[in-house]
Amino acid sequence: MRGLSRTSLAEVEERFNAVAGSADLGALSDELFAVTDLLDREHGLRRALSDPSRAGEQKARTVRALLEGKVGRAALDTVEAAVSARWSRAGDLADVLERLGVVAASAEAESQSRLDDVEDELFRFGRIVAANPDLRRALTDQAAPEAGKRQLLSDLLGDKVGPTSLRLIAQLVVHPRGRSLETGLEEAGHIVAQQRQRLVAVVRSAVELTEEQKRRLAAWLRTAYGRDVHLNVEVDKRVLGGFSVRIGDEIIDTTIVGRIEEVRRRLAG
Repeated sequence: MRGLSRTSLAEVEERFNAVAGSADLGALSDELFAVTDLLDREHGLRRALSDPSRAGEQKARTVRALLEGKVGRAALDTVEAAVSARWSRAGDLADVLERLGVVAASAEAESQSRLDDVEDELFRFGRIVAANPDLRRALTDQAAPEAGKRQLLSDLLGDKVGPTSLRLIAQLVVHPRGRSLETGLEEAGHIVAQQRQRLVAVVRSAVELTEEQKRRLAAWLRTAYGRDVHLNVEVDKRVLGGFSVRIGDEIIDTTIVGRIEEVRRRLAG
C-alpha cells in the first residue's frame, strides 16, 4: 500500500484492536470476509465507500444502514472506521478488511495456543496443492460451485487441520480475489506470523531437518534478524548438500548448487 493507505491502515487497525478484544473472533473473521466479498462483487458500492470526495461520516451512515443487524458490533465498528478513512485506491478498502479478517482468525488461534499449528497447516496445504495438479484444478476452477469446493475441502481437511486453518483456506479457495491459490496462502501465512511479530523463513533441504537442527537454525536466524523466525521446512530432492533459506526477498543459500551458481556469476562478471 502507498503512503496514504498505510496511514489509514494503522488507524483502522487501532480501532479493530479496540473492539476485537470482546468479540467472538471466529464470527468477526467470517463477517469481515463477508463484507470483503460484498465489496468485490458490488463495484459501485466499493467506489462509493472509498470515494475521497465524500465525507467519512456520510459513508459510515451508509454502512450502518446496510449492515446494522446483519453483522456484530465489532465488525460494524471496524467497517465504519475503514470507510471513514482515505485510501490511495478503491481496492485498498477491501484489501484491509480481508487482512483484518485473517488477523481476527489468527487471534482466535492464538487464544487457543494453536497459532503455530495454523502456520504449519497453511504451509503444508500449499505444498500439497503444488504437488497435486488435479486437486489444484478442482479448487481453482471458476466454473465449479462454491458449495462443491467447500465440501471438497471439508472431506479433504476436516479431520486434518484445525477450524482456523479450514476457515482461511476455504476463504482463499472460494474467493481468490485475483490471486493464485499459492500466493493467497503465502500472504495469509505472513499475516498469521505477524501476530507474534515473527518472520517466516522457507527452508529448502534435501532431507528432513531434525528438531535440534530446526531449533539451532531458528536461534541463529533470530540472532541475525533480531526477531523470532518461524521455519517452514520444504524437502526438495533437487537440493545437493546444505540448505537454502528465503525470508521475504532475501535468500541465504548454502547448497552446493547455490555455490556453483555463485561461482558462475562471478566468472561471467
